[in-house]
Amino acid sequence: MAKQIWKPSTLLNPVPVVMVTCADAAGKPNIITVAWAGTVNSEPPMVSISVRKERYSYKLIKEKGQFAINLATQKLAFATDICGVRSGRDVDKFQLTGLTPAKASAIDVPIIAESPVALECVVKNVLELGSHDMFIAEVVAVQADESLLNEKGKLVLEKAGLICYSHGKYWTLGKELGFFGFSVAKKKNIVR
Repeated sequence: MAKQIWKPSTLLNPVPVVMVTCADAAGKPNIITVAWAGTVNSEPPMVSISVRKERYSYKLIKEKGQFAINLATQKLAFATDICGVRSGRDVDKFQLTGLTPAKASAIDVPIIAESPVALECVVKNVLELGSHDMFIAEVVAVQADESLLNEKGKLVLEKAGLICYSHGKYWTLGKELGFFGFSVAKKKNIVR
C-alpha cells in the first residue's frame, strides 16, 4: 500500500469525546467538551485532559484543581457539541443544553446527571506543552448509572451508547470485534 509523507499533526484517531465539568471559586459551574482525554495510570487511577490556555474552563480548572470527566453518549451528542463551540464566558451551558448539574461525591465540582459515567478528578500536575496544557489528575471517585450494571453488578458500558470523535466528526461505536486477550483465547470465545 503506497503511503504519502505529511507534516507532523494530531491524526491519532478516533479519540474519546467527553464533557468536562468545572466550576469557579464561587461555585458557578461550566462544561467544556474535550476530545484530548485519556488514561495515564492504573494505580492510582489517573487521567489527563489537554486544554488551550485561552479557554474559559482552563482558568477554572487550574484555580480549583478539580474537574469531572462525563462520558458522552448518542443522546448527548448535541449537548456535547454545543459545549465545545460555545464559551462559558458568554452562556450558562447547563441552562443552554438543559443538562442537570448533580453533586459529585468527592470533589467540589458538579457532574452531569444525564451522563452515564462521571470520573471525579483532582489535578496532580499541569504540563505546559505549547498550544495546550495537560492536566494530569487522580480519579478520586466514579459515579456510574445503575442501569448499566448487569445482574452480577458488573458494568456493561456498551449499553450506554458512547460516542467518539474522529477527524472533525462524532461517531457511534460499532460492534464488538474481540476482547483483551481474544487473540490467545480458545477459539470458541472469539467474536468474529
